[in-house]
Amino acid sequence: MSEVLVEPILGEEWMKGYEYEKKSRIEKERVSERVKTRETYARVLDYLPYGHPDDSRPVYQKKPLVQAVGEDKFVLMELSPKKNKIPVMYERVYIGEGEREVIDHVIRRARYKELTPTAKVELPYVLEMLVKEDEERFIQAFNEAKPITTRLHTLDLLPGIGKKLMWAILEERKKGEFSTFEDLTKRVKGLHHPEKILAKRIEEEIVEENIKYKMFAP
Repeated sequence: MSEVLVEPILGEEWMKGYEYEKKSRIEKERVSERVKTRETYARVLDYLPYGHPDDSRPVYQKKPLVQAVGEDKFVLMELSPKKNKIPVMYERVYIGEGEREVIDHVIRRARYKELTPTAKVELPYVLEMLVKEDEERFIQAFNEAKPITTRLHTLDLLPGIGKKLMWAILEERKKGEFSTFEDLTKRVKGLHHPEKILAKRIEEEIVEENIKYKMFAP
């Protein structure tokens, strides 16, 4: 009786590891090149010295893994670090063409549900960091926002932006484009921490794969 119970369990664990390895192998050629052409730099969300937790192969068969998010299109991905390289949280790593210092290659594109708990927790902080660091780019989300339909405006997509704030932004924008987040918050009363608003929207677009309208994520 014990043999009958143990055998299927081992089989399930083996298949789980096999399927993870197979999925990574199939997606590697199809996805990694696409990711590399779209992202040049990525930020580390988690470093897994013993590979992905869903990979149930023996430890000696698994390799270190990095989960990261791209800086430009916010593509989630799994990366293979070079030997003896241990990326730290939030580290900016080069994944473009040519010689790379830390990352050996892009393994595959990842989905939000495949991120580790640690990566999921760190994602909002990293996104906010990226928005702050590229303020010149992201302030344009407010300067270039346009109507989507007769009833829906791009600004409606931003968390916490109701109709009152939306009209306040549009009216103030008629006087001139917003130059910085500080300029925006000074001119539009009631609007606070635009970097957090934008980071939250990016996160929503990453998490909800079938979201209808996208401003930032692919």
